[in-house]
Amino acid sequence: MYKSILVPTDGSELSEQAAAAAIDFARLCGSEIIAFSVAEPYPQVPAAEAAMVIDPGLETRTLMELARQNVEQVAAAARAAGVPVRTEIALSVVPYQEIIAAASKYNCDLIFMASHGRRGLSRLLAGSVTQNVLAYSSIPVMVLRPGDAKRLERHPPGAEAAVT
Repeated sequence: MYKSILVPTDGSELSEQAAAAAIDFARLCGSEIIAFSVAEPYPQVPAAEAAMVIDPGLETRTLMELARQNVEQVAAAARAAGVPVRTEIALSVVPYQEIIAAASKYNCDLIFMASHGRRGLSRLLAGSVTQNVLAYSSIPVMVLRPGDAKRLERHPPGAEAAVT
């Protein structure tokens, strides 16, 4: 069914839950996982007199290391489940574009990701990486929303087959 599944992660609890569900799904489908994280730099604010100057190189290295840790956590869980896995990180101020580009680069036939469930003004102000991936991806996107993880714990994928 699906040969290669891109699993974007930002290291959040919901993202970890989506990765765990993606690994279970990949195991059932015989798929490979591409664990992917985007290091998103903070917008640079012009320094004023007497303002503290932050080294953007240090910030970038720190963000890239955090992204590397995020994908390695997913990779370790995939390996433990016997699911083939590769990792990739990127640096971008537009994460959804990097996610779509990574799916294309690795010939993925599914993107499996979390939605943080922002609503109203916070969604308008913060935007939604997941919403943009859904809008612009040319391949299917499976989204784990807040609350879905609890339902999956009670009824994991493939549980019906195990019960019958």
